[in-house]
Amino acid sequence: MMGVAGLVGDPAYPSKPAVMPPLPLGKSGVRLAQGFNALGWHWWPSDSAIATEPYDGRDKCANLGACISGCAQGAKASTDVTYWPHAVRSGVELRTGCRVREITVNDRGMASGVAYYDSGGVEHFLGAEIVVLACNGVGTPRILLNSVSSTFPDGLANSSGLVGRNLMFHPYASMQGVFEEPLDGYMGPGNCIWSQEFYETDPHRDFVRGYSFEITRGRGPVMTALSGMFTGRIPWGDGHHEAYRRLHNRIAGMVAICEDLPEAHNRVTLDAHLCDTNGIPSPKIEYTMSENSHRMLDHAVARGNEVLRAAGAIDVLTDSPIRAGGWHLLGTARMGTDAATSVVNPWGRSHDVRNLFIIDGSVFVTSAGVNPTRTIQAIALYVADSIKRRLTTLFDED
Repeated sequence: MMGVAGLVGDPAYPSKPAVMPPLPLGKSGVRLAQGFNALGWHWWPSDSAIATEPYDGRDKCANLGACISGCAQGAKASTDVTYWPHAVRSGVELRTGCRVREITVNDRGMASGVAYYDSGGVEHFLGAEIVVLACNGVGTPRILLNSVSSTFPDGLANSSGLVGRNLMFHPYASMQGVFEEPLDGYMGPGNCIWSQEFYETDPHRDFVRGYSFEITRGRGPVMTALSGMFTGRIPWGDGHHEAYRRLHNRIAGMVAICEDLPEAHNRVTLDAHLCDTNGIPSPKIEYTMSENSHRMLDHAVARGNEVLRAAGAIDVLTDSPIRAGGWHLLGTARMGTDAATSVVNPWGRSHDVRNLFIIDGSVFVTSAGVNPTRTIQAIALYVADSIKRRLTTLFDED
């Protein structure tokens, strides 16, 4: 549905099919791959939700290099050009600029719809036979905790007391190498290869679980200037342009995506004083990164430096943990078979409310050391299929 470019044969995912050919590695990817080869470590062309050939009415990638700020070519498979056009043509009504205040319930304890504000601040009620939440690890518990009634005094779907708990992020580390020769990092998609050499638990390390390396081909002119100035490698005044030229089109590296683990004290609650412009209580986030994640980041930084030096980098720019990237919102409405220790069942239905479903990253029981988008999509499609199969018995007792 999204159109993923990739290469079959990855030993980390041996049975995975390919929809389209992989993105080209470019000079940057080849150089980093040489570093992994020198150390004997796994790497593979990364899967990318970017069309490398015409797909579903969208044209192929033309290496414009503006993937983060928006793909004018339409090759980047964001949901506005993939799922939504098909859904709207099938009759789905999309209401943008709205904020849901709460999910309402009827006298049988079933979800009856949502109360929400439109972009002009006018309150509406939308009735529903089935309510599906997809607001991720902060937005979903915020709505559930704000949906208080006599039947659910502690918030909707919260008989376990776990709504909002076990918040997980993805601590990221960034290691960027500076090379002597020009590369091609500012042209085309930023990602090219990845490595799961250190993904699984190794008893010889001082942490459990692991991380993925996602190789980044480089940075555009503005980000090169900003990172150079932040790290002190590009001065103000004299020498500014000369220092910039030493970095422009000479940076390539990686980020490490660490598997954060669930801890009950990391949580989302409702702020007692702060509200948004519609008067809805704001989420309050309490999070402390674990010692396990700190040790994992330290390991990733050290290994990333090894790869970059093996690839020929003459300097390494390190940021750990990254403050401006990663940090996906996961785990605050966890999935499980036991209603006492989870919020939704194995097919996304609330243990407490039979017609309420959650299909976002809040249902994760661990963060995994990879970006979560494809997993969230897989869960959403699985839950949708489960609802269809069980539709005639959805409101019956188990």
